[in-house]
Amino acid sequence: MKTLVLGGSRFVGKALVEKLIKKGFELTLFTRGKNPLPKNVLHIEGDRNTDAINKLKGMKFDVIIDSSGRNLDQTKKIIDITGPPLYRFLYVSSAGIYKDCFTWPLKEGDEIDQYSRHIGKAHTEEWLRLSKIPFTSFRPTYIYGPGNYNPIEEWFFDRITNNRPIPLPLDGNTITQLGHVKDLAEAMAISIENENAINKIYNCSGKNGITFKGLIQAASIVCGRDPEEVHLVSYDPAGVDKKARKIFPLRINHFLTDISLIEKDLNWSPKYTLLQGLEDSFRNDYQRKSNREVDFSLDINLIGF
Repeated sequence: MKTLVLGGSRFVGKALVEKLIKKGFELTLFTRGKNPLPKNVLHIEGDRNTDAINKLKGMKFDVIIDSSGRNLDQTKKIIDITGPPLYRFLYVSSAGIYKDCFTWPLKEGDEIDQYSRHIGKAHTEEWLRLSKIPFTSFRPTYIYGPGNYNPIEEWFFDRITNNRPIPLPLDGNTITQLGHVKDLAEAMAISIENENAINKIYNCSGKNGITFKGLIQAASIVCGRDPEEVHLVSYDPAGVDKKARKIFPLRINHFLTDISLIEKDLNWSPKYTLLQGLEDSFRNDYQRKSNREVDFSLDINLIGF
């Protein structure tokens, strides 16, 4: 299939492009040209938020994959220029659009937080649904794995490998959920060839939730440390934005989604356990970053040392 990928040179886009190349897709990548690309793709360089996007005029695609869109205007612009895809529009949304609730795990039909910083993704999903463009949207929780440009697993690795105390919100029993980037890419690739996925929105993450303490224990094992020897320092997050990422890299409330719909529709399940995924990140990404300066000043201000 003739496929346009918006993004495709790093993290989720990169993992997906690797999958699609193996499946024989004819790929056009629109990126800013800042990262290496496979040789067997057509690359169009530009920033999608500038007139460079007009380089796509006159081009038609069977599939359009938007792995970098954050708001509705960005997606509308693509459709205005290329026309709707002949077969499917794939969109990377976010489970961060859900409104906080008292019932977990979150399901695809649960209420949306109109004040979410990801609300543009929810608006895009709704527009795609109303426009009658055949689409599939994915709502991951926290994506992790090699190439992650969000400091999630790296935040824990930094403190463990540098023998630093780890600031821990309250008692560490808040439940969160991570999904490996290759599992997300596999689900997206499968969905293109599966009609069950047409006009569907899917939660897509790891199978299970894990507490903050459990995540730290798993990261410690991957770093070759005894979890019992890692120093945890509890702090009261009152007054701290529970969705902030500077003091602690995860939102400070439960965050768990139900992935049963995507498992049923696509006959897909995550292949990576959390321990396997963290090992992948540590060996194939974190250990390759040498002589990197780490700033622990926020930790020191928070816990005093």
